[in-house]
Amino acid sequence: MTTPSEDLIKEPLLLKSSRECPGCKCMPHEEDGPPIKYLVLIGFIMLCNALPITILFPYLYLLVRDFNVADSESDIGYYAGFIGSSFMIGRFFTGLLWGVAADRYGRKPVMFCGIISVIIFNTLFGFSTSLWMAVVTRFCLGSLNGLFGTIQTFATEICNKKYRSLGLAVVSTAWGFGLVLGPAIGGFLAEPALKYPELFQGSLFDRYPYLLPPLCVTVFALLVLVACHFLPETLHIHAKEVANTPEIESGVISDDCEKRSIFQNKALIVSIALFCFASLHDIAFLEVFSLWALSSKSTGGLSFTSSDAGRVLTVAAFIMLICQLSFFPVVTRRLGPAMVTRIASGLTLPLLVIYPFMYELTGVWLWFVILTVSTLKYIFMEATTTGLAILVNVSVRQEERGTANGFSLSLLSLFKAIGPTAGGTVFAWSRNRLHAHFLPGNEFVFFFLGVWMLIVCVGTLHRSLPRSALI
Repeated sequence: MTTPSEDLIKEPLLLKSSRECPGCKCMPHEEDGPPIKYLVLIGFIMLCNALPITILFPYLYLLVRDFNVADSESDIGYYAGFIGSSFMIGRFFTGLLWGVAADRYGRKPVMFCGIISVIIFNTLFGFSTSLWMAVVTRFCLGSLNGLFGTIQTFATEICNKKYRSLGLAVVSTAWGFGLVLGPAIGGFLAEPALKYPELFQGSLFDRYPYLLPPLCVTVFALLVLVACHFLPETLHIHAKEVANTPEIESGVISDDCEKRSIFQNKALIVSIALFCFASLHDIAFLEVFSLWALSSKSTGGLSFTSSDAGRVLTVAAFIMLICQLSFFPVVTRRLGPAMVTRIASGLTLPLLVIYPFMYELTGVWLWFVILTVSTLKYIFMEATTTGLAILVNVSVRQEERGTANGFSLSLLSLFKAIGPTAGGTVFAWSRNRLHAHFLPGNEFVFFFLGVWMLIVCVGTLHRSLPRSALI
């Protein structure tokens, strides 16, 4: 006998096939293979969404300094926080609205709007000449961008049950890769007139030294916008008399489940809550990793340069990319998303214990250990977030997925806005207790990060979550 949450894992009410319904025209069949063309396209769209978020991090300090708003050097970080968090705050206010729009008007219109917002406001951010111009353009970029949740919805609908985990793995991998590639682009291309004077001195990029990185992302977004035209619409649109028919393509959903609001769906609420905790950990870890790696060995850091830290993240991201696309779909089909999330989040905990003691290593051993641990950390983190994304999508019916992902996007954005501040604050506070008896210095920082993954690991035991491996 199945529980209500397990019933939801079956295909939602897909109604009588209609020649006029765009969702019916592209609905995958059980015997179909993976839709490679569409998965590549949504991977590029997600990359277009991720790049603007982190591209500014390498030069954010310099950007705020050039605005001349800080009274002292120590105040720069304070103002940088406004710019860094404005994107996620904007997305928090509108994520649910974009989800509702995706369920009402279709997935493609929301994706088009999101890409256009990247083209416009990402470019305007490059022309920023004041703090408030930078904050407003980043806020608009976040509030008018509903790509993240909509792409997750689309990925679950364009693939059949067998390949749904692959679809979400592509989305999650492109997202993680973009978060690593963004800082690399920003670091190499910011202030090009100083770095490459023979090419850019006296040009527009000399007047606007931070324009080139976002402009490169804008050009990429233009290409993605054209490619997005070739995606099908997956939203099922039926006339009322057809929509009320009791016939379904597959699966049975009870009347209680059909009438229940997503806000009363325990499986969805638990999945989103765990997703929020995992996302807070993820973004806080990225913030802490750079601060920790670049700090001196006398304070428990590694005395790395920004290039050294970038190499570690890049190598880890590439290996994660291969593992995520190769092994994750197979493992998820066998174990189920809840079990994969539990195992991956649990295996993250011993890795976090290793980081505070790496300062004692030098040379080849240091690089071997940090590359190995960071690569495993990336693999387990992406497996955790992808498993949670699957749980969110299988906890609701097809016609509710846009709204559910929009609701998830709003809360995730809030936690991602809190994450950098929380991570940076804990790291700064830990500098004052380097010689404490209990969890001194960096040990407390990584303990703080581990608490969130422990909550995720334990939370996957909640009885409302689907137990079936069939996704």
